[in-house]
Parts: sequence; structure tokens; C-alpha cells
Amino acid sequence: MTDEAPPQEVKRPPVANDHLANERTFLAWMRTSIAMMGFGFVVVKFTISIKQLSLVLDGRLPPNKGYSAIIGILLVGLGSVMALLAYLRYHHIERQLLSNSYFPSKTLSLLLTVAMILVSILLVLYLMPNL
Repeated sequence: MTDEAPPQEVKRPPVANDHLANERTFLAWMRTSIAMMGFGFVVVKFTISIKQLSLVLDGRLPPNKGYSAIIGILLVGLGSVMALLAYLRYHHIERQLLSNSYFPSKTLSLLLTVAMILVSILLVLYLMPNL
């Protein structure tokens, strides 16, 4: 058994690929936030369309729980917050790359995952009585 010292981390100056990868990651977060906002918009508008269609066909409104508007607004808000956090994360990583001290963080990924699980639970609870 040898007592070897752990290998020293070799610090290298950031190269263009590092900055471009950071930018691609930022753009992926932005696409995801746009998709989430779009999905929230669709959730709200779909419910309004169903109400209007029911009114035209039956002459009466379907029973309304009112949760779809709340869930849709939550999705749009979550998408907006995600866009802001993506911007902040992009600049934080850019500063780390420039100072040659990058430390990965899983906070934003964890936050998004928890938020999406909560919204998914809300959607499932909303859709369960309709089965």
C-alpha cells in the first residue's frame, strides 16, 4: 500500500468552448422557461375554450373548479422565475470561468425539479375527479 498524494488539480485558463457551453446551457434554460410559460398559457386558454364551446353547444356552463387558471398562472410564473434564475446562473458561471474557479452547483436543477413535481401533483389532483 503506497501513500500517494492525491493528484493536484491542474487549473487551466478558460477557453472559448467553456464560455460557449455556458451560453448553450443558458439558452437551454431559456427554452425550457418559454415552454413552461407557453404550457401555462395553454392550460388557462384551454379551459376558457371548453367553457365557451360548452356554452355555445349546450347553452350552459360546465361545472367550474377554477383550479386550471391557478395552475396555468403558476406555470407562467415558474417559467418567468426560471428565466431570471437562468440569467443569474449564466453570469455567476461566467465570473467563475473568468476567475478560473468554477464550482458546479445543483441548486437550480433541484429547485426546478421540486417545483415541477409540485405542479405535476396539482395537475394530477385537478384531473383525478374528471376520470
